[in-house]
Parts: sequence; structure tokens; C-alpha cells
Amino acid sequence: MAKNKNSYQCENCGLQLTKWAGQCPECREWNSIVESVAVARPPGRFGGYAGQLSNEVKSLAAIGRAKVDRMAVGVGEIDRVLGGGIVPGSVILLGGDPGIGKSTLLIQLVSALAGRFPSLYITGEESLEQLGMRARRLELTLDGIRCLTETSVEQILGHAESEKPSLMIIDSIQTVYTEGLASAPGSVAQIRESAAALVRWAKERHCCVILVGHVTKEGALAGPRVLEHMVDAVLYFESDGGSRFRVIRAIKNRFGAVNELGMFAMTGKGLKEVKNPSAIFLSGHDQPVAGSAITVVREGTRPILLEVQALVDLSHLNNPRRVALGLEHNRLAMMLAVMHRHGGVALADHDVFINVVGGMRITETAADLPMLLALHSSFRDRPLREKMICFGEVGLSGEIRPVPDGEQRLKEAAGHGFKTALVPVANAPRKTVAGLNIMALRNVAEALEKLN
Repeated sequence: MAKNKNSYQCENCGLQLTKWAGQCPECREWNSIVESVAVARPPGRFGGYAGQLSNEVKSLAAIGRAKVDRMAVGVGEIDRVLGGGIVPGSVILLGGDPGIGKSTLLIQLVSALAGRFPSLYITGEESLEQLGMRARRLELTLDGIRCLTETSVEQILGHAESEKPSLMIIDSIQTVYTEGLASAPGSVAQIRESAAALVRWAKERHCCVILVGHVTKEGALAGPRVLEHMVDAVLYFESDGGSRFRVIRAIKNRFGAVNELGMFAMTGKGLKEVKNPSAIFLSGHDQPVAGSAITVVREGTRPILLEVQALVDLSHLNNPRRVALGLEHNRLAMMLAVMHRHGGVALADHDVFINVVGGMRITETAADLPMLLALHSSFRDRPLREKMICFGEVGLSGEIRPVPDGEQRLKEAAGHGFKTALVPVANAPRKTVAGLNIMALRNVAEALEKLN
């Protein structure tokens, strides 16, 4: 029987080498050679047809609907991000900055499932004593929490075969290695091969596996990009500097909505879910202030109220500053050009600062109108109406375009006591929303006229 051999491949051009080199001799790229396992081919497996085919081609219409029995965690924010609960056989990749609370969240998750579903917590970064100290500090129920300190993927799968868990947590994938490779744990080849073995086992045994991943200084998950393609869901744990609030966001989810968001607050007893995040992001001024606009954004299936603040001040610099925090810098430049062309407001000699309160990031175009109104309010030093919300996309020709789920956004605003809404004409609901005066807008000129 042929044996597996270690080979080396350039990630840039795909050149196969028999030994490692610092520079690829084909494409001349540096540090692109990674180790991989060259699996010996069984005779006739890929060279041509040999023997009877193991599978058959089927029509998709003839395949019945598969029933997915999710494991509800019991923590509403986690269930929301995952699309209703944990799917057996799925593989989830959880990434986040060091010290943000990934291990804390997962030990709380295992404790919440204890007694209902067998779980196995495998750590390669801490001792079992350290894990126990954290669980006691969080005042968790220790009964039913099965844990192991191991980094060999072969040993991990051996223990998993005897434990037969419904949920297995690997903390972290960068510490795990396979004995089939000679490279160090954390290398590209080790992460890829170890993750592949865990994914295969999860699918075969219908066990959910959660992999904890480190992030680089740029904020991306460390390791090969193929790691994110191999798993079923990719979750990012985010926080704004010294804030005690944590946001977990679904970047990829084969069993739920993408960009779904869960909100937590870090306390002395661990992470506590925040069921009404809109109340956190609204500053709650005693009286209206200039440069502040409230909008409703869509995060997954949840509408959230956010405050957009702008500051426009006369500049003493040759090149006035343009600073955008939580919003795209290019969209800020576009709004300034639209205001000049279609609103008659020139800010070329002014410093412009704009910020989303609470450290949130807004990527959807519904923030165009509140950005424009906040800039105009700060420039004129004239506060917007009290208890007013606005949303809508602003085009380059000055038109205000609709955004998805307008009616749900209006209902969320009405539920928080808002009285007036500035929305695109196409988002004006057919039925009135109780307690909300809706003003439909067609273009920027109408929007600025409503503020006078």
C-alpha cells in the first residue's frame, strides 16, 4: 500500500515542490510555500472508472425535505445569531480579539446545555484548573461540563468517539495539530488539515463542532482563507475599545440569516444578553441638540435604532478634515457633494466629523438620509424635531430611494415613542402606523424644506 508523503505547494501559483523554499522559483513570491499532505491514490481511483459506483445521480425534486432539529441554547441572543439554535452536524467558527470573552461565552454555552445535551469542551490554551476557576467565578453549574486538555486532533477524535457529545468546542484551532504533518501548530497546513478532519468527523457523527479562531492585527481570522469556506457558520465577536458591550455577528451562516447580530454586556458574572439594544445606542438628550439624527438600521432580521451625530465647523486648514466613524468615508464625501449640488449647502471650507453613537458600524444605504440631515442640522446650528426618525438612500441626482423592510423599521420606531418619520415615498406604508406622523420624501430639496 502506498504511503502518504509530505509535499509543498505555492499558494500563489500552485507550483508543487519536494522541499520547502523561502521564495517560489516560478512566480518569485516570498513566503508563499506551505506544507501539504500528498495522499497516495488507490489504483484506478482517479485514473478512470474502476469497479461499481458507490453513489447515484438523483433529481432534486425526488429528494424529500430534511427535518432539522435544532438544539435551542436557551440564551436568546445566541439562538438569534445562529438562526434558532445549534444544528447537529454543523461546524461553527468563532473569531474575536484576545480577551474579548470568547472562552467566557463558550463555557456559559456549555453550562446552559448541561443536562439536556452532552457537551465536550476541549482547550489547548488553558489547564483544566484555569477552566474550573473561570467557571466558579461565573457561578456556573459545574455538573455536566465535560472538559479535556489536548492539542492532537487524533487524540481529540479518539476521546470524542467514546464521549459521543452533541456539542464539541475546540479552543482554539490554532493550537491543534495533526500527527501526519511535521510543521508546527498554527501553521497554514496544520490549521487546514486539522480543521478538515474535525469537519469530516462532525458530519459523520452529527455533532456540532465550534472552533475558536484567533484574529490578526487587521481583524481578520488568522490562518488560511479556506478555513472560512470549510465551516457552516462564521461568527465574529466585536467590541468598541473599553466598552463593556459585546456584539456577536454572523458573517456566514448556512442555516440562518447573514449579518444577524446578538448583543451582550460583560459583567463580573460573565456575559449577559441585551434584549433591547436600541435603548443603549440612543443617548437620550434632555432636549434636542444640533447635529443629531436618529435612524433605524437593519441587522439581520432585527431593526435597531441608532444615533448619527455630525459636527460641522469652520476650518483653518488648507485641506479641511473629513472624519467618519462607523460610516463609510466615501459615502460621507458623496453626501457632501449632493448637499452642495441639490441643497445649495457648500461645506468645502469646513471640517466635517460624523459618528455613530455606541461604536456601531452602519454599512447599509439607509443611513444616507440621516447623515445628510445631521450634517445640515450641525451646519445651520438648528436641532431636528424632537422624537423624529429618518431613513432612506440618497442618489447622486438628489432623489431619495427606498430601503428594504420600511414598515418594520417604522413599527420599531413607534414602539420606542417616536412621533415623526421622514421616509422615502416608496417606503410610506399603506396603513397608518399608530402614533407616528409619516412624511414621504421624493428628493433632497423636499427633505431640507421639511426642516425649515
